[in-house]
Amino acid sequence: MAKPFLSIEQLTQRYPDGQGGEFTVFENASFGIEKGEFVCILGHSGCGKSTIMNILAGLAEPTSGVVKMDGQHVSGPSLDRGVVFQNYSLLPWLTALKNVTFGVSARFPAWSKEKVIEHSTAFLAKVGLTGDAIHRKPSQLSGGMRQRVSIARAFANEPKLLLLDEPFGALDALTRGTIQDELIKVWSDTDQTVFMITHDIDEAILLADRILLMTNGPMAQVAESVEITIPRPRNRTTIVEHPNYYAIRNHLVHFLGQRSEDLSGQPGDGVSRPETVRIDLTDAQESEEPEPAAPILRAVEG
Repeated sequence: MAKPFLSIEQLTQRYPDGQGGEFTVFENASFGIEKGEFVCILGHSGCGKSTIMNILAGLAEPTSGVVKMDGQHVSGPSLDRGVVFQNYSLLPWLTALKNVTFGVSARFPAWSKEKVIEHSTAFLAKVGLTGDAIHRKPSQLSGGMRQRVSIARAFANEPKLLLLDEPFGALDALTRGTIQDELIKVWSDTDQTVFMITHDIDEAILLADRILLMTNGPMAQVAESVEITIPRPRNRTTIVEHPNYYAIRNHLVHFLGQRSEDLSGQPGDGVSRPETVRIDLTDAQESEEPEPAAPILRAVEG
């Protein structure tokens, strides 16, 4: 069977516990992500989600295990992997536009200055930033606008893998909803592979193709892979009307509320992938036989 675009194999992370022993965050985590997929990962604090993301970004080395992307081992940072953090991480002395062109110039050194600016401006426009706003420095932008710049910068570099570390966690609900919609639009246009950490179940259902569920730490594992059987495009105001929405949501809530604790401390074998969960009530609805039509009564002349 062909390997997925991103393959995580028997990933383990341990740290010294300060008493001469070791503390195992997670052990033998194995899962894959296909090219162009949008995957979210959910789990309680301390299960190792951010550690996994740092390893994928090349910002940390695992104790053991292998990460392969497009057939190549992942080691150290690379322009093939872009990261959007919760705290924006913009260069404060540069304007919004120059924050984007800085990375684009490094990614495409053969491009002319005009092409770099045109490309960067186009991606800023995709996230709703145009006109005077793109010439302001981060201190002159709202939190939502700063995160728009971060997202535009990451997508404009056209990485093979985009890593999102709770990018909307610091935003108010209204701004979060707007930028989520813009993120989906940009992702749909670029078809990039996305791996995202979030604590928001509704956000994960809205954005993801699949949701990975982690058990509680220590010795956490990636236990389930839940398919989001709700067709795209999705809209936050209508998605709740789909018959699969609450069934999927209830499953996620139950896992995080109960099963994540029940399964904690039971590391995977490192060979098998997380259990695939597919909840699709539309299949049942379509298979139900329609009720026979009521007989039609007609008056008959004697």
